Amino acid sequence: MKKMLLMSGSKYQQTDYLVHTIPWLKQFLADYQGKTVAFIPYAGVRQSYDEYEAKVQKALAELQVNIISVHRAAKHVDMIEQADVIAIGGGNTFCLLKGMYEHNLIEAIRAKVESGTPYFGWSAGANVAGCSIMTTNDMPITYPPSFDALNLFPHQINPHFISGKPQGHNGESREERLAEFLIVNPNSKVYALPEGTALSIEGDSATVLGNHDILLFSENMQLEMISTGSAVHY
Repeated sequence: MKKMLLMSGSKYQQTDYLVHTIPWLKQFLADYQGKTVAFIPYAGVRQSYDEYEAKVQKALAELQVNIISVHRAAKHVDMIEQADVIAIGGGNTFCLLKGMYEHNLIEAIRAKVESGTPYFGWSAGANVAGCSIMTTNDMPITYPPSFDALNLFPHQINPHFISGKPQGHNGESREERLAEFLIVNPNSKVYALPEGTALSIEGDSATVLGNHDILLFSENMQLEMISTGSAVHY
C-alpha cells in the first residue's frame, strides 16, 4: 500500500528550514529509525548535491534516519532500489524531472512506492509525485523528455498556493494560471497546497495536514475546500 507525505514547502511563515515538517515526519517515519533514506537532490540548482544533502541531513537529524543522496552511488538508481525510504527535495521542478529521467529513476521509484516503500517530498518533490508537472510554479529553465511525472498521486499538485495578487502586481494570479490549465486540460483535478500544509497518503486515501485547508480545483474552476484533518478518497 502506498505511503506518501507530500508537503507544500520547506518553510512556513518564519520557521527555519523543514522545522514545521518535523512533527509530520516523526509520525510518518516512526517505524524507520536507523533506516536508509535515499534523497534525490536534482532540484537544488543553486547548491551542489553535497551541500543539499548536508542541509537536509542537518535539518532532519532528530528523525534518526540515515539520509544519503543518490549521487553518492555510481548508478543513482541502485540507491533507490536499496533504500528503505525515498525523499525528494524542492527547487526547480524541471531540473528535478530531467534528472529523474536521465538517471532512470521514474520506473524504479514508482515500483518501490507502489510496493510499500515510504515516499516524502516537499515543493518540487511533492509536485513530481503527481501525474505531471504542468502545475508547477517554476520556470522551465531546462527540458525534461516529458512533463509526465511519477503518477503515484494520479492528479495535479500545485505547491506554495497563494490566492489573489499582491498589491501592484499586474501578472496572473495563481487562480488565473490554474484556470488556464483547466481550460486546456478540463478532465484534470488540481490539489492546491497552501504553505504549511501537506497530504498524508495511505493507499487511495489522502488526509490533509497543517494549518490551512487544501483547495481542489476541477473543470471550470469548480472549487472544493478540503479541511485540515479530513480525509478524501482520490
